[in-house]
Amino acid sequence: MKQLIQINLLLLLLAGVSGCSTFGYYSQAIGGHLSLMMRGEPVERLQKQPDTPPELRQKLELAEAARRFARNRLDLPAGDAFTEFVELDRPWVVVNLVAVPEFSLEPHRWCYPVLGCQAYRGYFKLEQARKEEARFRQQGYDTFIGGVTAYSTLGWFDDPLHTGFTRLSDDRMVALMFHELAHQVVYMAEDTAFNESFATAVELEGLRLWLEQQNSAEDFDLALLRQEHRNQTLALVEATTAELEQLYNRQDRLTPEQLREHKAGHLEQLAQAYARLADDYPEPGPFGAPPVQLNNANLALFRQYNQHVPAFRQLLRELDYNFGELYRQVEQLSGQPEPKRRARLAELSHRFDEHL
Repeated sequence: MKQLIQINLLLLLLAGVSGCSTFGYYSQAIGGHLSLMMRGEPVERLQKQPDTPPELRQKLELAEAARRFARNRLDLPAGDAFTEFVELDRPWVVVNLVAVPEFSLEPHRWCYPVLGCQAYRGYFKLEQARKEEARFRQQGYDTFIGGVTAYSTLGWFDDPLHTGFTRLSDDRMVALMFHELAHQVVYMAEDTAFNESFATAVELEGLRLWLEQQNSAEDFDLALLRQEHRNQTLALVEATTAELEQLYNRQDRLTPEQLREHKAGHLEQLAQAYARLADDYPEPGPFGAPPVQLNNANLALFRQYNQHVPAFRQLLRELDYNFGELYRQVEQLSGQPEPKRRARLAELSHRFDEHL
């Protein structure tokens, strides 16, 4: 009954949207999610069926254990999330489009009823994302389309488990579950970086505690190495974005051709530094395997997921890993004016040390 009521609310919302392109976007978004929901099979039933493949059965059992851990140790609102399973016909569930002006690091923001404004737009069909991307490229924007393994409906629906999760390694699947459940705890309608950094911090610290409980030393070492790579990549990205910000602030003194030349140089230096960094790691990093081609959109997306992660991890550390108290304080922080909120996050980030 809960889901039927929510579906009707979404359909009423869709009916009130004006404009052909806007109507088309909401239509594909709602239709895509409803299609996903209707294809779900109860995880409990699949576990009991004798013809369920052993590999899938193991993943379903792991997911149920992770749900219990999320609820009992991380104070996450697991509810009935991940209690149904969907077989996808593609490696991603949606693709996200990010569009950033050619000489800026501020992504375009799309605004939605209830959800507010976000720095990306999700599509269930790749061709629709590419059509929107082409429109931005014609206006000179840098763009990026990336496959998304999972997304959260912020508790509006009971999000399903699907093959986007189960195709991952065990530790990555568990971490992703923690990330998506964290979005139900705190969500700011106007600050994508706040939302994604918070969820990423819960994902990382939750995974660390999970692996400690599992006595999985090998996986824990790999998770630490992966986090070190992410941190080092973030340091490279922050240094490059600082250089680009200085460059873009000189638009009144440089021609577009000069701006493009300097921009290309900074991005190439970043790509080369990332390639050198990747030589020392066993897995592809956040930008994939080198060589990589980067633009403003790549950098904006990466920063959204990582910009404030050290701050939230530091806050959790100072609260002695009391996740419930973390959520209360982050909720209070989300209600602060932006300058005060950003100052607090910067203060926490400055105190964070990965090795303490």
